[in-house]
Amino acid sequence: MHLPKVNIPKKYLKIGAWVLGGFFLLCIVLGSIAYTKREALLKKMMAKAIDKADKSYGLEVKIGEASFSGLSTVHMKNISVVPKDRDTLTTISDMIVGVKLFPLIFGDVKLAQLILNDGKVNVVFRDSLSNLDFILKRKKKDNQEKKDKVDLADLAHNLLNQVLYKIPDDMEVKNLMLAINDNDTAHLSFLTTTATIDGGDLQSTIKVNDTAATWHVNGTVKPGKKQLDVVLFADNKKVELDYLNNKLHAKFSFDTVRTEMKNADYSGDDFKIEGSWSVKNLLINHPKIASNDIIVPDAKIDANMLIGPNYVALDSSSTVFLKNAQIHPYLKYTLSPNKIYEVKLLAPEQDAQEVLNSFPQGLFESLEGLKVSGKVRYDLAFYLDSSQPDSVKFTSGLTPANFKILKWGKTNLQKINKEFVYTPYEKGKPVRNIVIGPSNPNYTPLSEVSSNFKNAILTSEDPSFFSHKGFVQESIRKSFAVNFKEKRFVRGGSTISMQLVKNVFLSRQKTLARKAEEILIVWLIENNHLISKNRMLEVYFNIIEMGQNVYGIGEATRYYFGKNPYELNIGEGIFLANIVPRPKIALYKFRGDGGLKDYLYPYFKYIGNIMAKRGLTGSDTSGYGFYNVHLREGLRQYLLPDSTSIDTNAFDSEDPMPVIETQDQSKTLFDRLFGGGSKKDTLSKSPVKVDTVKKTRKELREEKREQRRKEKEQEKLLEAQKKESAQP
Repeated sequence: MHLPKVNIPKKYLKIGAWVLGGFFLLCIVLGSIAYTKREALLKKMMAKAIDKADKSYGLEVKIGEASFSGLSTVHMKNISVVPKDRDTLTTISDMIVGVKLFPLIFGDVKLAQLILNDGKVNVVFRDSLSNLDFILKRKKKDNQEKKDKVDLADLAHNLLNQVLYKIPDDMEVKNLMLAINDNDTAHLSFLTTTATIDGGDLQSTIKVNDTAATWHVNGTVKPGKKQLDVVLFADNKKVELDYLNNKLHAKFSFDTVRTEMKNADYSGDDFKIEGSWSVKNLLINHPKIASNDIIVPDAKIDANMLIGPNYVALDSSSTVFLKNAQIHPYLKYTLSPNKIYEVKLLAPEQDAQEVLNSFPQGLFESLEGLKVSGKVRYDLAFYLDSSQPDSVKFTSGLTPANFKILKWGKTNLQKINKEFVYTPYEKGKPVRNIVIGPSNPNYTPLSEVSSNFKNAILTSEDPSFFSHKGFVQESIRKSFAVNFKEKRFVRGGSTISMQLVKNVFLSRQKTLARKAEEILIVWLIENNHLISKNRMLEVYFNIIEMGQNVYGIGEATRYYFGKNPYELNIGEGIFLANIVPRPKIALYKFRGDGGLKDYLYPYFKYIGNIMAKRGLTGSDTSGYGFYNVHLREGLRQYLLPDSTSIDTNAFDSEDPMPVIETQDQSKTLFDRLFGGGSKKDTLSKSPVKVDTVKKTRKELREEKREQRRKEKEQEKLLEAQKKESAQP
């Protein structure tokens, strides 16, 4: 196929040639004028930039010398940046900066060249102030209306471009120091002896803390294509910082970290960033995470991040790899009109042993060496709208397929099916060994436990114990809502199964690793029917703490009432269920005559009414046995006077004795009902009885001595009672 030939009159060709030639001539003339005036233009632009830095950010910028050293390169010497009333932030001896001419026509400043010799960036923190405070300052003309109209996608696009524009095509940096001084107590320094970019290849050598370690950031950078692939590693050792270890009281190190950005562009109204992040032999040790080193040998995430007009999200097409296991995360944070938090996790069905092997080393100590077969799948969904926290949504499920346990690891999860030794701990130290079995005279089979106690504790701690599989999602869901509204952790979602596992198989340390291990062990026990529900409840009743050095229902009933567990009436059953969350304050709930203090009456009515509605006890308008609970006479002599007010929170602290201040407040009944809450949860809003008579220091010391004496006598009495009950 041939296109028809178009004949353009010579007249128009001449006109076009003249116009084009005139344009080029104009450009040459203007360029010549600009070239001759460029030094003046440079000074004018620098003065404008220095003035803007001063007015907008309170920065005093000084440049000793500045001149053009080429068509588009500027040579500057003796540069300093000093925030107002702060320490000097930056000093640079010698720097050459070159920009690309074509983008400059459209107002974009893209670096083509950077040569820097002998510079220092000095970051100083003094109490709550630092010489970086200027970053937080805003221009006076900014207002709330403009902030509300910010499009996050556009903001992310612009910020990323600004960062990429500052990466030059060619770079040579020598002796650039970054120093961090934190309240004159912690110092950290990074000396970049050399850093070069040549044709997109990045090479650098960084001395950390006066050559104690040498780091490298190497890779490729292609800012024009919005691509980079860089690796951080150290010479012949791990990358670690004593500064962070000292600051956070933690250990943190790794062999290599690799960061890759593959693409960044708009996808509809969203700005999408595609990349990956991986780490080799990551080591973490922090007392809040675990009591030992946690090691992640090999982890990677292929991430697709979406930034919309009002939200930031990690798309579900992202994948996290831990060895041979993988999971697809979805995270979304919406800022307006209400803050909304969304989390979804999907681990597709995969080999169960591979999943087990993927767990970080040291995370689940009791399960080390465990061998399993079959497959597992995991799904989690969480949605919370900050304007409606009570409507929070939560589901979580680990689904097995032909799952079997082939070999026990460090711990046999079926050990409690027969007689075993339980060791309770107090403040990290063992209290005593307790035999859980018939050879212990205080051991009580489930059949010999009064239904009054059994029903009361199930009602208050775990109503659906016999029907759930270790977890109550509704309880966990409600705990999210309560904790969000309170802005602190006040309620958990523990079931009896979880409490049993925590006490029998795990340490009492409050760490994230221990909680995760607890959840996994509960799932293994419940879903594989390793222990029957009746046996779990029986063991729980025999190990539960119910007073100062009082463990198990057998010891408790004899200690408080001089009875056997099968003889408990409804009131005594409800009382013993009440003391489970905070057992050490049990005796402070009694009056001097052995009866219960009045503030407990609403609790009895509340729990009793629930039991009655479920047919677990008869309806009772007189308080469900409240007035029939009497402490045995042998203990009454050790009770404090009724007028004494006790700060029961002191029993949860490291102090050996409580401080005399306020009355006891019981745990929230709703928290009790759904099986959660910390030991400091409170319900009772009844007037607090406070001793308003001002005492002298001598009187206070004498009261404390008397209180200590009574506590010691109580312990001696308990030991004597135990010896008496142990005799044939």
